[in-house]
Amino acid sequence: MDFSLAPLAPDRFTPAAARHLLWRLGYGGDWAQVQALTEVGLDAAVKQLLEGPGPSSTAALPEPELELDPDVKKPLNAEQRKRLNQARRSEDQEVLRENQLRNQAARREDNKMFYRLKTWWLERMLLTPHPAEERLTLLWHGHFASSQRQVNDTYLMYRQHQLFRKESRGSFADLARGIVHDPAMLLYLNNNRNHKRNPNENLAREIMELFTLGEGNYSEDDIKAGARALTGYHTDDNDFIFRKGGHDHGPKTILGKTDAFDGDSLVEHLLRQDACATLVALKLYDYFVADVGDVYPAVPRENQRVIRALARHLQRAEYQLTPVLTTLFKSRHFYDPAIMGRKIKDPLQLLVGTARALHTPPPPTRSPTAMQGSMAAMGMELFAPPTVDGWDGGRAWINTSTLFVRQNLATYLISGRHPEKKFNRKNIGYDPTQLREAYVLPEDPSPIAATDRVIDTLVGPHLTAERRAPIHRFVADRGPDKGLSKDGLVALFCLITAMPEYQLC
Repeated sequence: MDFSLAPLAPDRFTPAAARHLLWRLGYGGDWAQVQALTEVGLDAAVKQLLEGPGPSSTAALPEPELELDPDVKKPLNAEQRKRLNQARRSEDQEVLRENQLRNQAARREDNKMFYRLKTWWLERMLLTPHPAEERLTLLWHGHFASSQRQVNDTYLMYRQHQLFRKESRGSFADLARGIVHDPAMLLYLNNNRNHKRNPNENLAREIMELFTLGEGNYSEDDIKAGARALTGYHTDDNDFIFRKGGHDHGPKTILGKTDAFDGDSLVEHLLRQDACATLVALKLYDYFVADVGDVYPAVPRENQRVIRALARHLQRAEYQLTPVLTTLFKSRHFYDPAIMGRKIKDPLQLLVGTARALHTPPPPTRSPTAMQGSMAAMGMELFAPPTVDGWDGGRAWINTSTLFVRQNLATYLISGRHPEKKFNRKNIGYDPTQLREAYVLPEDPSPIAATDRVIDTLVGPHLTAERRAPIHRFVADRGPDKGLSKDGLVALFCLITAMPEYQLC
């Protein structure tokens, strides 16, 4: 394997390499998009995907609208709290019932907003002309993981999402600085309970273990001192507030340095550690390159070489992500045959990539509820990672249950047939003949040649002749007229997306 971060030679940026880039940095694409990237060349392709189309681009689509009420979970004011406390003391059931009904109504409305928020992001992924922004936003959502199930405030989850989106390819340092001021994270990790008289270690522990340093690069004393640094970092309704009276202003010793640390200076101190750059580089590598996990000592030594080089680049760039990502996506290592077509698609890559590559109908033609249900069944619910460690990824995505859901989901996107509904009375058809022209070769208009191009688009040109043979027979048996008909293409797409190799990118 080539482990060099030196740029790939321009003449090696083939359609196969362009397809690889499109699936890893974006959410896949059709044959025309693969060709377009190949034609502009490696440098322009990486720049185009990372930076997105300009404001005048014909690729731009209207963004899905999202309206959220910031006051659904608005806390009681001083007068309301006083009245409620009096009712509790006097056992005034009417006031207590009134408060209970108010809370129930707020939860119902917040649940509706949460569904709208998940639908909005899913539709944005399906329609955006800038898929890399969505991929990177999801990366940071999984890295700085918090869940609506514990936060219980959709508007705050949306606010956190906007932080990740704003810095998705900007500055990791600004992400780390922002997260200690983020109300959703402060609530998720109980930092509202972090007071100088009774420090709470949750946020300090996760900042060191998961967000910046990685396990084994800090001590329990460092966590205790870090918790003291974060005292007084609280929330006030939808906003961050620093409660000076609750903060421990005394000296703390963290990673060998003694200072009157607060949360902000703690983050700056962590960012200066070599372990921080290594952890961030590992996250980028595991997310975009190979499923090596998030424990650096367990990564194969050859891959560690690449990660260390990325970490040094991050430090030189002061944690600016775009130059580091540009180096990675132009590197010989990224396009090595041992890397291409070997990474397990996460559920969103499967869902969004299938839809974008085959131009299947977006919501509401395909039910957002069905898509979200499939996502949850595959182990990935947006805004609800299972733990503070985010999603495990890699082989954890695939088991006998999730593989069945993955195949059913692809079939639903292509055929419109819901796997749990017998009659599909509301089925709205999908016409794939819009793609036929891109697949039919002028020099060889046969269905078999077109089938090979479909395979090259959906699975990759590395699929062997032996694995292609059953698909060729399937198309040949349908005859020249039906092989590339509307029904023939639907059947062909369903067959290819059911292949084990389709689960990889």
